[in-house]
Amino acid sequence: MEITIKGVKTNYQVLGEGKPLLILHGWGSNSERWQKVGELLAEKGLKVIIPDMPGFGLSETPKIAWNFNGYVSWVEEFAKILNLTNFDLLGHSFGGAIAVKVAVNSPQKVNKLFLVASACLRKKTVSKNFLSKISKIVKVFSFLPFYVLARKAFYKFIIRKSDYTYTQGTMKETYLKVISEDLSYCLSFIKAPTTIIWGNKDESTPIENAHFINKKIRNSKLIVIPGADHNLNKKVPEILAEKIIENL
Repeated sequence: MEITIKGVKTNYQVLGEGKPLLILHGWGSNSERWQKVGELLAEKGLKVIIPDMPGFGLSETPKIAWNFNGYVSWVEEFAKILNLTNFDLLGHSFGGAIAVKVAVNSPQKVNKLFLVASACLRKKTVSKNFLSKISKIVKVFSFLPFYVLARKAFYKFIIRKSDYTYTQGTMKETYLKVISEDLSYCLSFIKAPTTIIWGNKDESTPIENAHFINKKIRNSKLIVIPGADHNLNKKVPEILAEKIIENL
């Protein structure tokens, strides 16, 4: 299915019928990677709605770089167009950070919140400051021969773990905006019953983050899946779906 939101053509899929659950995928992901989880939840009587967020999957990329607020307003408009007046909300990684802000902005709409390996804590670190500064320096040398090749080699071999390496166009600036915003201050304002789901082998968003979020969100519940890493939707979809159903 396709609709246009904020001037961006948006692809999304709907699985099943029943109580609506909106799923927001992580950075570099898409709705297809959540289809297995969506199908499992749909079998349990849920209406699962999974959009490709702008810049990912089959959705268009915004013409200018967005920050979290840009994605939050996009989600709110998406829900409005689909007539989702009350819904459960799940966010994974980058999508989890967006879900945090949506839950704070629209407490009357979000019934239950699921934060799956949510990347809402963006503490300033030496490596992140370095990435932001080096990206600006690299641009200065864009006029030189072999610039593109040298830049790719730098990010591939020097900054190997950063998602920045795999972004294109305006999404590079969007990525830098996203990693510069720490949402820890939002957590205590969440009113919706919240379930936090994490893998204890997560190297992208450490398990320490899960415990911090659990302490900040009043009456939240933390579920740790032994042996699971950051990509719970791909590695343990059955267990993830089971934990979601148990806490609806």
